[in-house]
Amino acid sequence: MHGLGFIGETLDRAAALRVDHAWLAARLADPSSRFIMFRGERPEIDVTGDGLRVCRYRSAQLGGHSGEIAPVLLGLDDNARALFAVADISGQDTAPASDGVKLIDLRSLALQGALPAGELALLAQARSLLFWHERHRFCANCGSGTEMAEGGYRRHCGACRADHFPRTDPVVIIVVIHKNRCLLGRGANFAEGVYSALAGFMEPGETLEDAARREVFEEAGIRIGRVDYLLSQPWPFPSSLMIGLIGEALNDNITIDPVEIEDARWFDAADLEAMLADRQPDGLRTPPKMAIAHHLVLEALKRISEGQAS
Repeated sequence: MHGLGFIGETLDRAAALRVDHAWLAARLADPSSRFIMFRGERPEIDVTGDGLRVCRYRSAQLGGHSGEIAPVLLGLDDNARALFAVADISGQDTAPASDGVKLIDLRSLALQGALPAGELALLAQARSLLFWHERHRFCANCGSGTEMAEGGYRRHCGACRADHFPRTDPVVIIVVIHKNRCLLGRGANFAEGVYSALAGFMEPGETLEDAARREVFEEAGIRIGRVDYLLSQPWPFPSSLMIGLIGEALNDNITIDPVEIEDARWFDAADLEAMLADRQPDGLRTPPKMAIAHHLVLEALKRISEGQAS
């Protein structure tokens, strides 16, 4: 999917190697290893030259102070060099002193399209892992402090022996089609004029299809029949997986839940084309290409145009 953000990372995550303490220690001390620095939620980005690049430092440049999360292994590159991520969570979320380096948040980087896809996906992996470590330093079972293990893919409690693993929260996001029209909605916190796919977190015991049907009915009062999977997108805000679906509506009378969404309406093919191109006269538009909702709307428009809609 052209322009979709946070996909395309190609590192070898070295799952079989990261359990080896000696191997990890050697990689941490290896001068060829690289370290990506986050300050709070923003990575250090090299803004010198013709384009942006992710800053990568040697291990000797790490501070090692109490405000840092220990380096998390991201994986091995094509030259078998280890790549780690480390975060300064001391509260000093300010621009680095060195020239040519800026702190840029991941959402802005994705919207700008200024980084290669693989680099942006790398930052998404790093941010999700670092966020998890920042908020899971104590055992959920007994409350004791936990220690990082397996290069950052596990935390271990020495008191009760419990192991904790990084989590990813699944979110269903769905565009609904009915008689050559497409259902989109907007939340109260959306940018002005933006209408998007309906979405929500999956609940325990649900299939993807059941979660989508529940969310659409709760938010817009629309019953869904057939549901097709299209694509997924990692979403590091802080660590979700957006699961993109296309659904077929069984009714078209919208009844919104104002607690959940601000508005929902049906759009025909002409509306969708203008919104995707950001040239709708009333200023309505879809999310940008970096968001999965944009590509779901494109697929819905394609199905409507080809006469596949119910």
